[in-house]
This record gives sequence, structure tokens and C-alpha cells, in this order.
Amino acid sequence: MEPSRDIARLLEIMARLRDPETGCPWDVEQTFATIAPYTIEEAYEVADAIERDDMVDLVDELGDLLLQVVFHARMAEEAGTFDFGAVVEAITRKMIRRHPHVFGDETVRGKKLAKGMWEKIKADEKAERAAAHDAAGIANGDEGTRSLLDDVPRALPALMRALKLQKRAANVGFDWDTAPPILAKIREETDELAEVMDEADPDRVREEYGDLLFAMVNLGRHLDLEPEAALTEANAKFARRFRRIEEELSARGSSVEVADLSEMDAIWNAVKKAEKSG
Repeated sequence: MEPSRDIARLLEIMARLRDPETGCPWDVEQTFATIAPYTIEEAYEVADAIERDDMVDLVDELGDLLLQVVFHARMAEEAGTFDFGAVVEAITRKMIRRHPHVFGDETVRGKKLAKGMWEKIKADEKAERAAAHDAAGIANGDEGTRSLLDDVPRALPALMRALKLQKRAANVGFDWDTAPPILAKIREETDELAEVMDEADPDRVREEYGDLLFAMVNLGRHLDLEPEAALTEANAKFARRFRRIEEELSARGSSVEVADLSEMDAIWNAVKKAEKSG
């Protein structure tokens, strides 16, 4: 079999891999649940290639992500629920519906999306999805009653989901007006965390730590900061500065394995000072 630019070849490859008799044993035994973590991982690898501005890797990683879509669609087709064509049809319908100013009739083409139109489109889609869930006998809420928060995916990274939950609640007025009161809330959560740390109750510590993180996400939202992006930058800064510690210790004929904390901390502070002054 030869590679191809045609999506039909990829669909054929996946069908062959999933064949119970002649396919790949690993691919055959997979389920939606076992593949889901790989789907998330591939999405992050796409984002990483973009962050590094590596177009060679981006082609490869987008292919891996596309394979995840094909994999899920193939399993659904085997189960008789939907196929890859249905996935394509769903997203094309959504894009056409969400851009009436591009794909609509002459009266709306070329105009900007009218105020409130986006919200109406999203509301219509949500209602249709809820009706489809009802028809399929799929519960829309934890206790059978629908919530404004039901369609915020549970599998999102926690920081991202916290942000989306807060935005959804803010849309109906459940929100602070400004950022300063959130700083007070953060101080309150910090104090509560300190109290339970003294009690040495792991469950309470985890709960209060989570509350503190949630409040920090809320502060970032009010400051127009993306928490995931801010933490990514902080991670990169930490890795960069730690690498400088390793390099400096190596130049001294030492290493992080043998250096004590005070020596490493002194180098860290010097690197931090140099970065801020540079």
C-alpha cells in the first residue's frame, strides 16, 4: 500500500488495522476510553510544535491528531453509531451555520456578524444537542436536570476547564465586578490552606489547595490572562533558570547531584537578577 494525499487512503488504513482477523492486535483491542488519552496527548504535541514554530514537526503532529479522529470514527462505524463522513458533515454544518455573514444569502454576506447572532447560533446548537441526547437516551446532567455548565467537557485540562466554568457562570452575572476582591479571596483561601496543613488531613489539604488554584484562575480571567499560557511561560522560565544552574555548577566542576541547596539558590538568584536587569 502506498501513501496518499487522499483522506480515503487513511480511512482504508484504519479499517485494515481494525480488522479482527488480519489487523493489528493492539489497534483491534482499543476502545474510545483507551484512545482518549492519546487524543489529548496529540493535541498537546500539535500545540508544542506551534510554540516551537517547527513546521516540519507540525505536519507530522497534525497527521497524528487526524489519525485520532479517524480512529474514533472507525470505532463508531463498527458500533453502528456514526462514521467519518458524519464527522465531516457535522463540522461543515457547524461552520456554515456559524458564519452566515460568509455563507448566507446576499442580504447577510459581506456583513459583520450581527450583535447577539453568535449567542443565538450557539443557543440553537445547544438546544439541538440536548434534543439529540434525549433522543439517544443520554443524560445531560449528573442528576437528570440540565445545567448551564453541562457542556463544559470534563476531560479538559483542569486549568482550562476552571476558566470555562467561570466564564459560563459570569455570563449570567455570577461573578466579581473587578479583580481586587479576588485577591482578598486568594488570601482567604491561602489562610484556609495553611490551617488544614497544620491538621495534616490530606483530603482537606487537597480540597483547599484546589480552591486556591480555582481562585487564581479567576484572578487571571479578570486580568485577561490565559492561565494555561501563563503557567506554560512559568514552566519555561523555571526550566531555563534551572538549566543555568546546571551549567554554572558544571563550569565549577560540580553538579546538582552534589551541590547543596544554598549553592544552587545563590546561582538561581544571580540568574534571576541578570534576567531582570538584562
